[in-house]
Amino acid sequence: MTSSSDVRPQSRAGAGLALRDATLGRPGVPVLHGVDLAVAPGEILTVVGPSGCGKSTLLRTLAGLLSPLDGEVTQDAHPLTGPGADRALVFQEDALLPWRTLRANVELPLAIRGLPRPERRARAESWLASVGLAEHTRKLPHRVSGGQRQRAQLARALAGAPRAVLMDEPFGALDAQTRAGMQDLLVEVLRGTGATVVFVTHDVDEALFLGDRVALLGAGRVTAVRDVPRPRDRAAHDEPARVALRRDVLTSPSI
Repeated sequence: MTSSSDVRPQSRAGAGLALRDATLGRPGVPVLHGVDLAVAPGEILTVVGPSGCGKSTLLRTLAGLLSPLDGEVTQDAHPLTGPGADRALVFQEDALLPWRTLRANVELPLAIRGLPRPERRARAESWLASVGLAEHTRKLPHRVSGGQRQRAQLARALAGAPRAVLMDEPFGALDAQTRAGMQDLLVEVLRGTGATVVFVTHDVDEALFLGDRVALLGAGRVTAVRDVPRPRDRAAHDEPARVALRRDVLTSPSI
């Protein structure tokens, strides 16, 4: 098979995303108020908060699926006015088309963008190999496990070389062991892509493992943004700085 370095597009700088004094929600139903938040190019920002606090609303606004009710939302200092091919959205439900093979699912957004068949096939196979699905490319989604379907969804999101990946609790339905494996895989496959990531989760430990920073949502606002100690290592779970941050997040009024 063609090596990934031969078929993948060159890494691009991640998108810089920002909200300034933004009110988010749907007309007549505001959910978040006075949001001031900047996501640096190439960073992983995790977002935690209780159910109904506006995490998904924030993500959909950054995806361009919702317009701010007030304030400003920008990408690279330009107004964000709608969805774009350089922003990929990944949901908890894998949203794979059941009648298409895993490879055909990964190829689909590339076909929509008009890439020639040989290029999109090679790129799809390369990304599927990167997420450990090289032997499953011709299988239909119902023939693989939930974790494997999420791997295919991740491959589909990254195959288009997005500058931002927006993830809405993508591992929430997985068992603990599979979830940990997907977290490790996400960090591994993102390395070298340059992509900016905003990752919504209910799981504080997941937020602290994946995030360079973690944003806390509650009471209709972003209540705090915290830097996460590094290195990113599960063995560092009991390090004093990480324990203190975990306690801070769990005792925050927003959680």
